[in-house]
Amino acid sequence: MNSNNLNPSIKAADASLIDSSYAARRLFITLLLMTLGGSSMYVVSVVLPEVQRDFGVSRADASLPYTLMMLGFGAGGLAMGKLADRWGVHVALWIGAVGVGTGFVLAGLSPNIWLFALAHGLLMGAFGSASTFAPLLADTSLWWNKRRGIAVAVCASGNYLAGSIWPALAQQGVESMGWRNTYIWIGIVCGLGMALLAFLMRQRPPILAEAAPGSTQSVASEKPFGLSINTAHALLCVAGVACCVAMAMPQVHIVAYCTDLGFGAARGAEMLSIMLACGIVSRLVSGAICDRIGGLKTLVLGSVLQGVALLLFLPFDGMVSLYVISALFGLFQGGIVPSYAIIVREYFPAQRAGVLVGAVIMATMIGMALGGWMSGKVFDITGSYHAAFINGILWNALNLSIALYLLWRLKRKT
Repeated sequence: MNSNNLNPSIKAADASLIDSSYAARRLFITLLLMTLGGSSMYVVSVVLPEVQRDFGVSRADASLPYTLMMLGFGAGGLAMGKLADRWGVHVALWIGAVGVGTGFVLAGLSPNIWLFALAHGLLMGAFGSASTFAPLLADTSLWWNKRRGIAVAVCASGNYLAGSIWPALAQQGVESMGWRNTYIWIGIVCGLGMALLAFLMRQRPPILAEAAPGSTQSVASEKPFGLSINTAHALLCVAGVACCVAMAMPQVHIVAYCTDLGFGAARGAEMLSIMLACGIVSRLVSGAICDRIGGLKTLVLGSVLQGVALLLFLPFDGMVSLYVISALFGLFQGGIVPSYAIIVREYFPAQRAGVLVGAVIMATMIGMALGGWMSGKVFDITGSYHAAFINGILWNALNLSIALYLLWRLKRKT
């Protein structure tokens, strides 16, 4: 059954709106929603040193809110994907607006690390940011055919646009009025903004044409890469965990890393903003590449380049070097996560896009959560981040191995 028909009371858009000016306007609104909804993923990294001092906890414990938020983000993405498939993405966004807004406010009022972490994991993660990533990636993929890769890349760029804007604003807020008041004001702005923009997303995507039984498209959907749907999807999920364990090391700990090196938190926040601003460029370029070579080859390319960037962190730890490597890391890895949505759209049943993309994104968020906590734990054990970078490189190698295996199976079929 087509996902658009699960709730017959909601009428799907006409197919003529695919690749239309309406789709472009909707994509712009999606970009704004991603920018607001993704704020919590990056602000928590900026306040990590302040939270550690305020609550008197270890680096690993101070990383726990990020870990729980990523776990909530992943689990919530799966649930929000199902909800969006049935009732429309705008319903998920309204829930997300409440989660982001109240989550920031309650985190800013938290008396201890445990309530602070719970606000991140449950409200900002499972009910908040989760509504603006997997559901919007899946929704965008259904509104575009000719330029699907670049459209999904633009959508996903909102996540990095959030990363390029919010860390610098949060750092200024921390310095001028403290991290607690900063959290409260960000919650008010993001919660209200998301709620208002969600009203513009009520139109359901066009109904997708069913592939004829036995056709090439049907076979691709029923046996992606010559594997069962569950097996192929499970491999993608493992790849998602692995790539994001590697990705989390610089993204979560660059501020703390710079503080330990004596450069200060402000320099680390600048590096994080540069990293994620370059990630926007990477996602747009990767989207254009994806339209030419497909999602799977784009994943292989991104995995190779991310591994190279992680290797560069090992021999270089000067301030100028870290600025350059942070920019390169952003340029190299930005296209990895969006490529999963394209792979699902290319090789899996389109009618299950919401839940399938949601599950893969859940896996990537588990990877970010695991990587953020694991890097802090390795630091606590070894007293430095050198071993944490090596750990990230090994996880990246696992991601690349799976991507190459799927590519090999695809080539063997042709």
